[in-house]
This record gives sequence, C-alpha cells and structure tokens, in this order.
Amino acid sequence: MGDGAAGDGSAAMPARVVVVMGVSGAGKTTVARLLAARLGWAYLEGDDIHPPANVAKMASGTPLTDEDRWPWLRAIAAEIDGWLAEGRCGVVTCSALKRRYRDILIGGRPGVRLVFLKGATDLLSPRLAARAGHFMPAGLLDSQFAALEPPTEDEDPIVIVPDRPPEALVETVVEALRQ
Repeated sequence: MGDGAAGDGSAAMPARVVVVMGVSGAGKTTVARLLAARLGWAYLEGDDIHPPANVAKMASGTPLTDEDRWPWLRAIAAEIDGWLAEGRCGVVTCSALKRRYRDILIGGRPGVRLVFLKGATDLLSPRLAARAGHFMPAGLLDSQFAALEPPTEDEDPIVIVPDRPPEALVETVVEALRQ
C-alpha cells in the first residue's frame, strides 16, 4: 500500500512513519512487523543496524552508553528520512529510551508517530528469560528501565501495555493512528 492508507481501504492516516519503542522484551519486533504487514508499509528492525561493536558489548552484558548509541540513532533517522523523501510509509523499531534519542528519530519530522510499549519488569523478565537467539541478555533489562524516560504528552505517543495478544495491540495502534 505505501500511500498512507490502511490495508483495508480505510481513510488515509496522518502518520507516514511509526517508531515502535520500549525496553527489551516489550514486543517491539513482533508488534512492528505485524503493524507494517497490516498497513502494507515498509519495516525496519532497528537492532539490525547496530554496529557490530554495540552488539558485542550488549551480548557481553555491558549496557550501551550514549556515545555508543549516537551513530546507531543517526542511521535509523537516515532511514526514516529516506522513506519520507521517497513518499514511503514505514514502521521501525528502536528502544528510544531517552527523550534526546527520540528527538533524533522524530524531532522536526512531520508524519512520524511514536508507539510506546509500556511493560513492567514482572511482565517482561519472563519473556526475556524465554527468548533464544537474541544478543540482548535478560540481565540488561534493569539498566534499560533505569535509562528509560517515558514519552511525555508533548511527544503525542500512543501508549500501550503489551499484556494482550500482539494482534490486539496492533489493532489498538491502527485505531489510534486513525484518530
């Protein structure tokens, strides 16, 4: 679809890019993939463009610093800018834990909307413990919560607690985008 319209023929949505954010284990990848498929939009997994040094650092259990994150955030922002310049719509995942990170990704970009998957430790810890094949160890969840600056009202986030099936979360996001 790529024209900003939902895949079901409904009216156009003002958002052209959606950034799905939250701590590890919140369901960013699952929700973003389903959302992109539901809308017929492009999809980008932000973790896939981490520099190898960042992946190695996290895999060893060491939290990233802001200095580690800046090039990664700028690379995601460049992808967003490319989509917007081409008139394409897309969904991207990024932890985007701090306001200054979100300012890089969203600031000054009309048509970019934030979805915050707001999960608590008791909900997310078991998910991380059960997850296989991901470089982010469960032990870093506490550092992510410590760094998290939840989005504020002026960022106009769509805030969702990821305690329902992913398909239900996606429908909630689609409805919020239509408003």
